[in-house]
This record gives sequence, structure tokens and C-alpha cells, in this order.
Amino acid sequence: MNLTMPQTDWKKLHNGSDILGVALDRVRGDEVNFTPEIAERLGRAFVVWLQTYFSGKNKLRISVGRDPRLSGPELLQALIKGLSEGGADVVNVGLASTPAMFMSTQIGEEPVDAAVMVTGSHSAAHKNGLKLFTSTGGLDKADISEILNLADGHLKKGSRKGAVGEYDFMAVYAEHLADVIRQGVNHPDHYETPLEGLKIAVDAGNGSGGFFASDVLEQLGADISASQFLEADGRFPNHFPNPEDTNAMNSLINKVKESEADLGIIFDMDVDRAALVDYTGRPINKNSLIALASAMVLEKKPGSTIVTDSITSDGLSWFIQEKLGGKHHRYQRGYKNVINEAVRLNGIGQESCLAIETSGHAAFRENFFLDDGAYLATRMIVTLAKKRAEGNRLTDLIEGLPEPVDSCEIRLRINSADFIQTGSDIIAEVGIMAGNKSNWDLLPENYEGVRVKCSGNGQDGWFLLRLSLHDPVLPLNIESNEPGGVQKIAEELFEFFRRFDNLDLSAFKRFEV
Repeated sequence: MNLTMPQTDWKKLHNGSDILGVALDRVRGDEVNFTPEIAERLGRAFVVWLQTYFSGKNKLRISVGRDPRLSGPELLQALIKGLSEGGADVVNVGLASTPAMFMSTQIGEEPVDAAVMVTGSHSAAHKNGLKLFTSTGGLDKADISEILNLADGHLKKGSRKGAVGEYDFMAVYAEHLADVIRQGVNHPDHYETPLEGLKIAVDAGNGSGGFFASDVLEQLGADISASQFLEADGRFPNHFPNPEDTNAMNSLINKVKESEADLGIIFDMDVDRAALVDYTGRPINKNSLIALASAMVLEKKPGSTIVTDSITSDGLSWFIQEKLGGKHHRYQRGYKNVINEAVRLNGIGQESCLAIETSGHAAFRENFFLDDGAYLATRMIVTLAKKRAEGNRLTDLIEGLPEPVDSCEIRLRINSADFIQTGSDIIAEVGIMAGNKSNWDLLPENYEGVRVKCSGNGQDGWFLLRLSLHDPVLPLNIESNEPGGVQKIAEELFEFFRRFDNLDLSAFKRFEV
């Protein structure tokens, strides 16, 4: 039996190495295009793709989970139906984190062949999508294209209907993280409860991360009384779960200060990202988070390469290379790009043990190069407990990290149907301009857009202009080591950008130019 459905623009669901669409009619102008029918069909298409991937394997086991979005339960059930009718046995984990779904292919009594997480990740609450895994990791952009093409074609039902069962894999995953902490701290007197005496505040933002406080930290003896918003709630009544959100970070900062916690941890919606707050209320995110993770890695793997995204600071590069003795490889934005580059470097004999973005995506080689916010927090807590036993602080590891005086990101909207070509042309012209300008120098070791060192009077900084991964936008990142330096760089760029009629410059209003 061939299965058909109304015309769908499947390409609009392609979001890098994931699938993403509008699941709820909540925002004017956003037409719903990720329905239960779509999810069911994608489930069938994934089974067909996996049968090719596994060279015709007839009986597949696939685990599925979801984040707390209101559209999640219905989409999950539709996905289960599609996978089952495609012939796969389905293991329903229910509310889960994205990294846990991958780990279901690695650990447990009987690891599955593949996994699917129903999540919209950091996107708005009315959106939703799928992240797909095999035991080798997340799928790449080309794999997603193949699955969408399969869904757009004529799909046949499987020769058998797969069984559907439930499994509390999150308990298995939580115990796995707890064991990493026990073994890492290796407390001579309190092996089972190595976190006794530590107060740790977890902010899950009502996303999927609440388990980390109750099922991991509390079981290890930590005081989690200062934790907040642990209950999963798809309405997100307190703040959206996102470490890059200012309101979310400020909420945790205030909680850490008020409760005098030793550490604060904040997760994003599906727990593949995290950020920290130290005991003083200082946020440890972006460049400082990368510096801390790098310091931990380079203590054990001196000289290793740290792969980051393109917008990391010059101060961080100095810290990794001169202070820590490692190598800093600044690559493209996109967590999958950063991870794939670290894998590639290892493949050619250049050791790389960490791939990490300023957004909070961090993937350790020892952990399958999986971007897992809970594992990142786990590694940080092990180090915190060991430093505390020595009478030191976790943040001692990043003492001396240069911080820029000022930095910002300006997002310039491109008003053009062919925004990729238009944006690429503008980037090329900026490169030509900067190359011919005194006191501005093009930086050659750059894998994305154009990066320029600005040495003009009062500037002492840099900017990076690149094309957004998904949107008709040119993000412009500026950083300076002098007061007012960002303003001066922005003013010069604004004057240059005025020649482009198809570029919305309203974002420069903050500089009153």
C-alpha cells in the first residue's frame, strides 16, 4: 500500500542537521507545517533510510523521546505510529533530553539501533522538530535531505508492524552521569556521596533538565534546595530555558547570590547546552565557559587542539595557546560543524579532545563527541569537588583570562529573495574594503565570512561579518579592548553599509548612528 498526503514543502523543514517546523498556530504569519501527519510520515521515512544505512537489516529498534513543548505528546505518538508501521520496534522513553536519546544507542541493558528526539531545541515554544541519531552520532545535513526526500515520495508500509513498549531510560542515563561523578571525584570516605557539603542550584527553566538536580546531584549528597523551575512545563511560565537568554541567566545569578550556592547550572530546553554561575554570581558562559572547559581538557591532554566556533575572542585564543599551552582552532558556527571538524582533525592525526561553541554546545571526545549539557555540567562538578578538597575554587582555572571591554552582535536583515547570494556579495565587498583600509587587516585564518582586526585610533578590536546558517541575516560581531571601541568600529561599518539598499540597518540604532 502506497501512502500519500497533501502537498508539503519538505525543504522548509530542513534546519541544518535537524528537522524543524511550526507545530502550533500561535504566531501570526507562521503557518503550521509540522503536524502529526508529517511526523508520522517522517517516522516511516526514517525507517526506510535506516534499512539502507544498516544494509537491509529487517528488525530495527528505535528509541523516541520528547521535550516539554505542548505539541510534543501528540507529535511523539504520531512518530511512534510511523516508526511502528514502517516495521521498527519502538521504545518510548517519554520526557527526555536530546543527549540521553543518543546515549540509548550506547548504554543500558539492550542499546537500540537508532533514536529520535522530538524537540524544537532553542526555537520558540510554538515550533517543534526532530533530532535523529544512529550509534555513530547525530545525522548530518545530507542525511536529513535524504530523509525529507523519502518522505516526499511514495512510502510503503513495512512487512511487519513493530512492537511498541515503554522504558525509563532517563533513570539509566542519570545513573550513568552519577557514576561519572563518583569515579571522577573518587572520594576516599564518601565514594557514594562525593558531593556532600556542596550547594548546587540548577535552573532547568521548566525544560527537560530537572532530572539532573533530583536524580543525579541529590543522590550524590549535594544540597539542591536552591534549584528552581525543575518541573517540566511546556508553557514555560518563568523564563524560556536558554543559557543565552539574559533574563534566564539573571534569574540564576540572583538565586546563586541569594542562596550562597557554590555553583549554579542552567540548561537549555533539551539539555544539549549549559552555562554556569560561580559562587560570586559571575556568569561562566561564552568565552569563559570555553576557557574553563579547555583548562580541564588541557590539564590531562596538554597540547591538544580546542575547536570553537568563529566568534570566540582574541583573548580566549591567547589564553588557550599562551596560558594553557594548547592549540585554538577557530572554525565555523553550528555545533555540528564544530564537532565534525574536531573529528576530522583527529582523523588526520591532530589530537582534538573538545569541540565547543560560545552558545554552550560542548562535545568531549571521551563522550562520543556528543554535545551534552548535562555531561559538561558533570565534568565541571567533578572538577569543582576536587578543587574544593584542595582548598581551591573552580574558577581558579580561568584566572588571567582576558575579557574584552565591550562586545556586541548586530543582526542585519537582508531584504532579498536570493539572500544567500546577496549576503555573500556584501561580505565580499566588506573584505575588499577592509583589505584596502589603513589600520584594518584581514585575518587569513578564518573559515566563515570575513574577520577583520581593527587597529584604528581608539578601536583595538575586531569584527566578524558572516551569513546566518538559516535566516536572511548577516550577523555582525564586534569586540574591543578599549572603552568606546565598539562604537567607533560600528560607526565606520554603518557608513559603508549605507550603500546597500537591500540591507536593513535599523539594528545600528543602539549606536545612535
